[in-house]
Amino acid sequence: MLGGLMNKLGLSNKDKDIIIYSPVKGEACSLKEVKDQVFSEKILGDGLAIKPLNGRVVAPVDGTIGLLFETKHAISIISEQGAEILIHVGLDTVNLKGEFFQAFISTGDKVKAGDLLLEFDMEQIKAAGYDVITPVLVCNTAAYSEIIPVTGKQLEELEKALTVKK
Repeated sequence: MLGGLMNKLGLSNKDKDIIIYSPVKGEACSLKEVKDQVFSEKILGDGLAIKPLNGRVVAPVDGTIGLLFETKHAISIISEQGAEILIHVGLDTVNLKGEFFQAFISTGDKVKAGDLLLEFDMEQIKAAGYDVITPVLVCNTAAYSEIIPVTGKQLEELEKALTVKK
C-alpha cells in the first residue's frame, strides 16, 4: 500500500540511483585487472573486482537470490530495484566443485544487505592454484545509463562499491 502511495506522489525509488555495497572486504580494482577475458572485457556485465582480505561474502543489496551455483563459487542477486548482480568468487573456481565453499542461502531466498551468503577458505583455494579475485558485476548493464565503480582503495563489507545510474 505504501509503495503505491509513494509511486503516486512521484517518490518511487525505482527512478533513483542504485547503490551496490561491497559484498567482500578487500582491495577494489578495475575489471581490467582480472586475468579472465569474460570479466576484463565486461562480457557478463560492468562492475568491479575485489581482492578479498577474508573469506566472507555478504549480500550487497536487499533482494532475492536469483541463483546459487551448485559449486557455490558464484551467486546472482536481483536487487529490489531490478539490478541483476553477479558475485563470482575467484577465477576458474567452478573446477573446485564446491570444495572450500560453504553457502548460507539458497536460490529464491530473500536477503537484506549484510546477510551472510558464503564463506570460503581463501588459503585452501590459493593452495589449489586458484586466484581469489572476486568480480562483482551488474549483468543487466544495458538497462542503465552508467555503472560507476569505486576502485583503487580498500573497501569494508557494505561500503559503497558501485553506483548504478538509471
